[in-house]
Amino acid sequence: MKIALLILQIIVSASLIILILMQASGSGIGTVFGGSESVYRSKRGVEKLFVYLTVFLAAVFFILSVIQVII
Repeated sequence: MKIALLILQIIVSASLIILILMQASGSGIGTVFGGSESVYRSKRGVEKLFVYLTVFLAAVFFILSVIQVII
């Protein structure tokens, strides 16, 4: 059981890393100083899907981590 959870957590973490790296890098340090107006636009299409998948995988990763600590 522990091995299966560990393998699942490795798969989820690798997927999360890849998904984060695939997202657009428009929110750099330039936006802090007013360099871009993209902060106020809404996310559409694939970008919106990436955000939802990132949140979902982060939640799954957190839950798997808590389960592994308990077991």
